[in-house]
Amino acid sequence: MSIINESDLQRKIREQFDFTQYPKIPVEESPQTDYERLYIHNLVTPYYLRNQQVIKTEGKVILDAGCGSGYKALALALANPGAKIVGIDISEKSVEASRNRLKYHGIENAEFHAMYIEELPSLGWEFDYINNDEVLYLLPDIVEGLQAMKSVLKPDGIIRTNLHSAFQRQNYFKFQEFFKMIGLMDEKPGEMQMEMARETMKSIKDQVLLKQQTWNTQKAELEEYLLSNHLLLGDKGFTIPDVFAALKAADLEFISMINWRHWEITDLFKDEDDLPVFLGLGLAEMSTEDRLHLFELLQPMHRLLDFWCGHPHQGQDFIPVSEWSDSDWQTARVSLHPQLANPQSREDLINCITNHKPFEISKYIKLPVFLPIHLDSGIAACLLPLWERVCTVEELVQRWQQIRPIDPITLEPVSHEKARDEIKELLDTLDPFLYVLLERCG
Repeated sequence: MSIINESDLQRKIREQFDFTQYPKIPVEESPQTDYERLYIHNLVTPYYLRNQQVIKTEGKVILDAGCGSGYKALALALANPGAKIVGIDISEKSVEASRNRLKYHGIENAEFHAMYIEELPSLGWEFDYINNDEVLYLLPDIVEGLQAMKSVLKPDGIIRTNLHSAFQRQNYFKFQEFFKMIGLMDEKPGEMQMEMARETMKSIKDQVLLKQQTWNTQKAELEEYLLSNHLLLGDKGFTIPDVFAALKAADLEFISMINWRHWEITDLFKDEDDLPVFLGLGLAEMSTEDRLHLFELLQPMHRLLDFWCGHPHQGQDFIPVSEWSDSDWQTARVSLHPQLANPQSREDLINCITNHKPFEISKYIKLPVFLPIHLDSGIAACLLPLWERVCTVEELVQRWQQIRPIDPITLEPVSHEKARDEIKELLDTLDPFLYVLLERCG
């Protein structure tokens, strides 16, 4: 690894990650059934959000920029079948841990390199997707880091990256400053520094506000907890305006927050349909940046400002599902999200159909929703073919007519139009969470 022009802080950060690799997850553990993690790491998710098209992952080249101990690289490999995985990290020991992890799980189409993100162009690869998780906020210059990733991103490629929230994490920054002032972070924190931090915290009264807000005595025994919070070298906080300013400086385009459904400003009000007039009008006219910033001011609940971005003006124009015409619906194709199309969810659906119980479709990927989404077992049965193949909306309508040919109220045959309206309502309910993916044809 070239460490030319490595700053003193960069050296300390590298040594810290040599000392302990993140995340500290046993090599035999797999995220194979962690459907929420795979949902985030699947290129299908951001690509559909940006283009309303379903992309195949076979043959794609994916970078894990800051691969750590390789657990995220393994998730990327499992979430994107057929893709090549390339991982980089500043820590030689982390790179070796990543190689060993993917080898253990039989992932052969992967390679790892010890290098800085700023050195990415020297790899000679162009990437369809870049995962840069829990890294960007540690770089000396986040714009330089974004530009380095952009330089190796294919024209329609997508970057996932994140920054620590200045608002949510402010108390940890205070502790980091406190420990710097008493000399515990002059060099890379190790066993001695962690024990000194623990002893220091024991000596502080429990009533001290900062201790109450950030210190967990049981977790403090874990080195990962201390080194990724109170003793994290190079840690910095940012706001939503900082995110958008950095993207503008790097000439990148914001696509979406990762947890986009958990960043809706109207969710913070008692009745979003009955807001004061001036507030309702103001929110309606706000830019995406302003709406997100307003959310973080009122509800700084997110540790990470976690988002997708890409080259500007590369997204495909599309008509939102809410604006589709009848002819659009008649020819549309329906896919199940790959991470929902798992054997366990199919088995559970069949059990619900058999026992006439509601099907909780949000059980497997809760990430985009606050409340559970239950489907009546009858109409949920229309989705069963999606576990095997892509269907047209009309195929689902015909299946619904076979399942419920007679209206239980009027005892009249259910018309094709009524069946189609009910299937449209079902798909309209699921599409915002990307449980189903709808593609307009023509």
